[in-house]
Amino acid sequence: MSRVVVCGSLNMDVVVQSARRPAAGETLLGGKVSFLPGGKGLNQAIASARLGFPTTMRGAVGNDAFGRTLRKFLTENGINQGGARVVDGPATGVALIQVAEGDNAITVASGANMHFTAAMVPQIPSPSIVWVAQFETPVAVTETIFGRARAVGARTILNMAPFVPHPVRLLKKVDIVVLNEIELSQAVGIDLDAGSALGEIVAACEKLRALGPSTIIATLGRRGAVVVTADGATRVAALKAKVVDTTGAGDCFVGALAARLAAGATAVEAARYANAAAACSVERLGAAPSMPTTREVAARLARA
Repeated sequence: MSRVVVCGSLNMDVVVQSARRPAAGETLLGGKVSFLPGGKGLNQAIASARLGFPTTMRGAVGNDAFGRTLRKFLTENGINQGGARVVDGPATGVALIQVAEGDNAITVASGANMHFTAAMVPQIPSPSIVWVAQFETPVAVTETIFGRARAVGARTILNMAPFVPHPVRLLKKVDIVVLNEIELSQAVGIDLDAGSALGEIVAACEKLRALGPSTIIATLGRRGAVVVTADGATRVAALKAKVVDTTGAGDCFVGALAARLAAGATAVEAARYANAAAACSVERLGAAPSMPTTREVAARLARA
């Protein structure tokens, strides 16, 4: 059976909700704080697992209370916590998330995530595995893991978030790239934003695809997504949602995409499913805790 392996970050998200964001130098009272499991890697693994697909998490946490909480959370969601290796010294990663007016701003202290190594990932055993990684762990480690995966014919998905400098040769080892407009702009050196025309987005995706990946998926927030392959561009329409917190929506998309690809869906089919999963996730607070179930995504698709 195909399965999903997510190699990436595990963070404790410290979420502060307020009516608005404070101005520089301002102290704003009346906020509400929550401590929630997160990190792009953990979020994506939870998204895949909650959608009923066999999922493994590979990453690193500190030898501290946050690390123990995150490992326990993996177990509670059907993921073996043994893949989250405990490292002595650095603290577990922490993300400080300010949620206001339906959007968020995030600062990350990577901690143990930057001590994740390729040695923490056993040799790739099967071409049926879908491998997922992001840019919240060392790029060189992702390159090594993806190189091993491609050597046995396994598929690889790279979420280029948050964008960091990387060798172009890494993209030769990637089948599918997922990124938003800002990350796409950074990746190809073209000015893009949330208001950029779809044609400009597609042209940028084609430029990135020319570097190696067979498929580029640009997530466009309220505009949905676009999937660019050798056969052209396919628009995936956005679904209506009562937005509470957008934190983790992109991660939900990636995890759901990986699960559907492992189940045999095409990139476009998987993107449509992932789009519905992300629409479910934004209606709840937090990242990993907001990931939907198969039943919830099916209900959302039925209403589309």
